[in-house]
Amino acid sequence: MSKRMQAAEAKVDKNKIYSVDEAINLVKETSSVKFDAGVEIHVKLGIDPKKSEQQIRTTVVLPNGSGKTKKVAAFVSSDKEKEAKEAGADVIYGEEEINKLKTSGKIDFDVAVTTPDMMPKMAAVAKILGPKGLMPNPKTETVGPNLKKMIEELKRGKLTFKNDDTGNVHIQIGKVSFPEQKLKENYLALMEALNKAKPGTMKGVFIKNLVICSSMGPAIKIAEK
Repeated sequence: MSKRMQAAEAKVDKNKIYSVDEAINLVKETSSVKFDAGVEIHVKLGIDPKKSEQQIRTTVVLPNGSGKTKKVAAFVSSDKEKEAKEAGADVIYGEEEINKLKTSGKIDFDVAVTTPDMMPKMAAVAKILGPKGLMPNPKTETVGPNLKKMIEELKRGKLTFKNDDTGNVHIQIGKVSFPEQKLKENYLALMEALNKAKPGTMKGVFIKNLVICSSMGPAIKIAEK
C-alpha cells in the first residue's frame, strides 16, 4: 500500500458510522489519486439474490448527474429519427444499422432506448446487447413512446442499477470535484430510489451495510440519512 493510501486510511475510523455530511467531506479529503475520482456507494442488502422476486432492478435520476457522460443510442423507425436527434441521441439506429450491428457485433454506445414498435426488430440483436445489459427494457424505462423524455432523462443523469449475485448494489453518485451539497443531493436521491425498490416479500433488515468511497480511496461507513 502506498504512503498516500496509508495516510488516507489513517483518517478513517473503521468502527465509526459517519453522518452523511461527515462521510462526504471525508471522501473528498481521502481521495489520494491524481485524477478526478468517482464517488461510489456500495450497499449490502438483506435480500436473497437467488429469489427472482427479491431482485433489485430500478432507476434513479441523479439531480446533478453521475459525472459520467453517457453515449445514448436510439433504435427508431425513420419517422422518429429527427425527434431522437433533437432530444440529444448520440447515435441513431434504423433497420439498416440494426442489421449491420447483428453482423459486426460492434457497440459504440453506453445505453439504448427504443419505441415499442421497434422491439420485434430489436430481437435480431438481443444476443449481442442482452449480455452487456444494453437491451432496452420497459423495467428500466428505456422502452416507451416518449423518446424525448427517455433521452433527456438519460442525458441528465438517469441511471439503472441492480443487485449483483451477492446481494450488493454499486453505483457512482458523482466525482470528488463535485461540491458537497451536490454529492449529498445525489446520495439522497439514490437512497430514496433504493428504498422504494424494496421487495414486498423481503423480511428483516433491507439495508445491512452502507459504504461510501472514492475510486481507490478508503471505505467509509455511512448512516442512511
